[in-house]
Amino acid sequence: MSIAIKNMDKQSLKELRNWFRKNAAELPWRLSDLDAPRDPYAVWISETMLQQTQVSTVRDYFTRWMKRFPDIETLAATTEEEVFKYWQGLGYYSRARNILKTAKIVAEGATQKFPQARKELEALPGIGAYTAGAILSLAFHQQEAILDGNLVRIFSRLYAIGILPVDSKEAADTYWDYAREVADSPKAYMHNEALMELGRTVCKVKN
Repeated sequence: MSIAIKNMDKQSLKELRNWFRKNAAELPWRLSDLDAPRDPYAVWISETMLQQTQVSTVRDYFTRWMKRFPDIETLAATTEEEVFKYWQGLGYYSRARNILKTAKIVAEGATQKFPQARKELEALPGIGAYTAGAILSLAFHQQEAILDGNLVRIFSRLYAIGILPVDSKEAADTYWDYAREVADSPKAYMHNEALMELGRTVCKVKN
């Protein structure tokens, strides 16, 4: 590992940010300016596609999707059949159904924009704690935590606690506490994404 993370102190997080700036992969949903807030719609679509699906697979799907449905208004106006056409091959079709449901709810709302509060986001079909945190962090630069398999693996190794079954409340609370510690910073968006990248490329299951 090219960075020395011993705990979540300020120096370690600075090293993490520096590593990410040098090693961030070019992805169609990632801006070249890593400090720039992102489009919440693009964050939502990419993170939903990435659930249970490899980055290498999602790249092309995301690009095609955004060409056909460039914004939430366009998506909300389409049919489930059309959505399935652009989702075909990604599997877990409930994700596609929920995407269309949420698009219609947001597009028909008073502001026609994504909520900027976790509780309101998690009330939308298909948006759970992880996706809500990703939208709030990456798009709105709020100090909100995210937790995916990559972060669970990193925290387990970092704190030598062993990978606990995340479906238990005690384990989930432990990992979310670590995630909130990382997010307790104006650079939360950077820390969250850097740890996901670290888990995907360096701190792998078998490495």
